[in-house]
Amino acid sequence: MAEGIKPVIYVISDSLGETAEMVARAAASQFDGGRSDIRRIPYVNTLEHLEDVLNEASAVGAVVAYTVILPELRQQMQQLIQEKNLIAVDILGPMVEAVGRRYGLTPKLKPGLLWQMDEQYFRRVEAIEFAVKYDDGKDARGLPLADIVLIGVSRTSKTPLSMYLAHKRLKVANVPLVPEVPLPKELMEIPSRRVVALTIKPDLLNSIRTERLKALGLAPNASYASMDRILKELEYAEQVVKRLGCPVIDVTNKAIEETASRILEIYNKGEQ
Repeated sequence: MAEGIKPVIYVISDSLGETAEMVARAAASQFDGGRSDIRRIPYVNTLEHLEDVLNEASAVGAVVAYTVILPELRQQMQQLIQEKNLIAVDILGPMVEAVGRRYGLTPKLKPGLLWQMDEQYFRRVEAIEFAVKYDDGKDARGLPLADIVLIGVSRTSKTPLSMYLAHKRLKVANVPLVPEVPLPKELMEIPSRRVVALTIKPDLLNSIRTERLKALGLAPNASYASMDRILKELEYAEQVVKRLGCPVIDVTNKAIEETASRILEIYNKGEQ
């Protein structure tokens, strides 16, 4: 590269333009350590805006890189580039056309789909991290931040439900109901519509807890699995539900997906 020359690259998009900017920076890195002036102009979606940006690019002798997916705007873009004798690179168009032509598919031609997919991915990861952090009442400070708070006695599927719903991009915390452990004050302060209680039939809970004790190598006759203890916990949980005024779901013989679907119905109804 001639000494003193600093390339100017205009990155134009009808969405964020991050894809085109990454390609522009990768190309610029091949010249003098990437010393260049990259100007990203996102959300260009009118002819007037497009003309203004291309006039600027032409005035400084810039190279143009673009990801314009809207058909009419893309056609106008190509026409203006030709009229202004600009050097330009269509980053996305040829690849979209090639995939469509090879497999006989029709593209959606909707700007920002990649960004939307990434956004959903990061929201899912954030929700999963939230579910892990605020599982089993670890930190009551997370309860006001949750989309949904699940409560119930031990072995009512609170944790697997929290993780399942996290994959639906919902932040879920859960709190075990234990008669000897005071309820966190945060639980009493959040709207009851954001709390869902889980209950289960005593006989099934007895069977589940007995198997759990065996898996841990403990005596199956421990108080944790005794019917007296189970009935005491379920009675306490019923008192908590009445106090909170929250909805209740009986998870007896229900698959995780079925219970989660019901929770989502309750959540969506509360958001309306």
